Amino acid sequence: MKQLAKISGVSYLLIFLAGFYANFAVLESLIDSNSTANTTTNFINNHSQLGRGLFGFVVMLLFDVLLIWSLFGITKAVSKKLSYVASFFRLLHALFFCAALFKLWEGYQITADAVISSDLQVRVSELLLGFDTLWTIGLLFFGIHLIVLGYLTVKSIAIPKAIGILLVFSAIGYVIDGLAKLYLPNYMEHKDVFEMIVILPSVLGEFSFTIWLLIKGFNKQTQTSDKHLTKV
Repeated sequence: MKQLAKISGVSYLLIFLAGFYANFAVLESLIDSNSTANTTTNFINNHSQLGRGLFGFVVMLLFDVLLIWSLFGITKAVSKKLSYVASFFRLLHALFFCAALFKLWEGYQITADAVISSDLQVRVSELLLGFDTLWTIGLLFFGIHLIVLGYLTVKSIAIPKAIGILLVFSAIGYVIDGLAKLYLPNYMEHKDVFEMIVILPSVLGEFSFTIWLLIKGFNKQTQTSDKHLTKV
């Protein structure tokens, strides 16, 4: 349990850092939502930066897959069946995110030493739309994962119940934003609002869970085991 908490905490922390860098510091700085031409030009002129962002996303994916195993180990004593359900939906998220990264990888390839053209702009736009759509679907599955994980956390004696409640609120944020992005025609007009609906609960829920995992994992005086968990 202690080792699993350490692995999970470090994995979550690296996902936060890699995700912030790849998505906000790199990708969003290169994408101009009002101009496909500017976006394509940015991809061509800042190709190495795009590559580093893509690498950051791959790091996210790898540690996300690792969390499927480690979180299952932490929660299985509460309810093995529900832990399988939580793991299944996190796996679905990882698979959709992986498919999304192939879209971004193709965008990276076709803009290497490229000359901007109308056809290239159209293709880059299509690939970015595919990347965003696949990742959004994946995050809907991730939201379901968090709902189940939050329930398991609430039922656990070892983990503070407040963290479980915050994880459920995080899940609701992902679901609201994902559905709005997929089905709301004027989503871009309210993008900032929906992003805050995701970011604030996520920081409170997932980051607090990360801190708890790190404390449990690295605190030498902490003695945790499956007997501290309760069956449901």
